Amino acid sequence: MKVSNTGGRTLYVSRFSSWAPGLSGANDWLQWAHGRKESESSGEAPSLDFPESRWIVLEQKEFSLFRRRQSQISRMTIHVMHEIMPIGEKTKTVFVSFRGEISQQYKINKTLYEEGTVSPAAFSQSVFNTPPALAAIALGLHQGYTAIYPAGSCFKTAFQAAAAGIFSGNDTETVLVYADELCPAEYGALCPRPDKPLAFAALLSGHAPGIPVFPDMECLNSPQNFLKHLYLKKDVS
Repeated sequence: MKVSNTGGRTLYVSRFSSWAPGLSGANDWLQWAHGRKESESSGEAPSLDFPESRWIVLEQKEFSLFRRRQSQISRMTIHVMHEIMPIGEKTKTVFVSFRGEISQQYKINKTLYEEGTVSPAAFSQSVFNTPPALAAIALGLHQGYTAIYPAGSCFKTAFQAAAAGIFSGNDTETVLVYADELCPAEYGALCPRPDKPLAFAALLSGHAPGIPVFPDMECLNSPQNFLKHLYLKKDVS
């Protein structure tokens, strides 16, 4: 099966990985894709325990200190990117999130409200591009990355931005990473939905083999639907 864009090119997902609280293993994810199993609204994060990993460039003691202060979203991002390694020396990353480091941002806002001031150090891991930046450090990636907050929480526009280099012929591969962490309960109804933590990384490619994807597909209505599409297509391939 081949799906081509208006320029005659075909886009594939060569491989992908995902992480969410309450889901582990291929069967759990397939059940989730079929709507038979749910992930959890939890602050649980990946352990980032990669014994003797060939992809982590930091020394073991360095990495232990490195991961200690990281948020749920940063840990999820590093985990899914580690799972799809290796990537090409020229393969760039596009990071997409609807909330970013929302737990860190909440801590800053809370401190500012209660104390009237905040230490500059509090901003060190609270900016929107923190997760892909930390992943680049941990994995020794020098290809560069782009961080996207989709207007109107529209995943399709973010996907199109990630795929633009492949459609134009400038790139052969791009890593698309999506991640959103648990929204602090204090936000209440203001928290965007769905609010369950989820992260995935997908290697977009302009050549087979892989799962064919085209930007007009309904699966691009949300990151959840896109990931379900990948698991369901993988199951029948």
